[in-house]
Amino acid sequence: MEITYYGQSCFLIKIGNHSVLFDPFISPNELAKDIDVNSIRADYILLSHGHQDHVHDAEQIAKNSDATLIANFEIVGWFTEKGIKKSHPMNTGGKVTLPFGTVKMVNAVHSSSMPDGSYGGVAAGFVVETEDKAFYFAGDTALTYDMKLIPEQFDLDFAILPIGDNFTMDIHDALVAADFVQVDKVIGMHYDTFPYIEIDHEEVKEVAQMAGKELILMEIGQTINL
Repeated sequence: MEITYYGQSCFLIKIGNHSVLFDPFISPNELAKDIDVNSIRADYILLSHGHQDHVHDAEQIAKNSDATLIANFEIVGWFTEKGIKKSHPMNTGGKVTLPFGTVKMVNAVHSSSMPDGSYGGVAAGFVVETEDKAFYFAGDTALTYDMKLIPEQFDLDFAILPIGDNFTMDIHDALVAADFVQVDKVIGMHYDTFPYIEIDHEEVKEVAQMAGKELILMEIGQTINL
């Protein structure tokens, strides 16, 4: 499984012959200024909620790629009005089978509104299960006991968790979340993009190491294989 990081909470994950993009916020992100949005191609775009720092480039990439947009009912409706032709609406607790595996929409504790201020439905995370691996993309969320339900249904290989604090979990809550979903490998997201969520990289790595977890902080534009 090939994972490329584009900053904030945006990851492009290649699963077999399919490319799945999460929460594209690239062109307004000064830290991602070297990324050419028009070069990104995705078969599916998954949006955890409606905030601009998670959806800004979704329309452009979807139209460039003829991608299928997957999000809650309200977000899909908003993008349909912008001319997105391929989409699949979901809601919390639902699961869909796609060519690369299954996607289940799970609870997240966070607000959600669209860039124009309209209602963005309920924030969510996703559990993706493929033939080879399963992982949890938490979206923007607080620590919640609902996370304990995930390993009752899925055997996860890793989790992608927010660690920037202020708007989401910090590293300490994220490590508890990792225990809840029963993973030892965590990819951090939602940090450094704005002053509110700047972190000390060495400090969070040390905290994770002391907790017995592998914390991966990817460079923007970096690709890894898991």
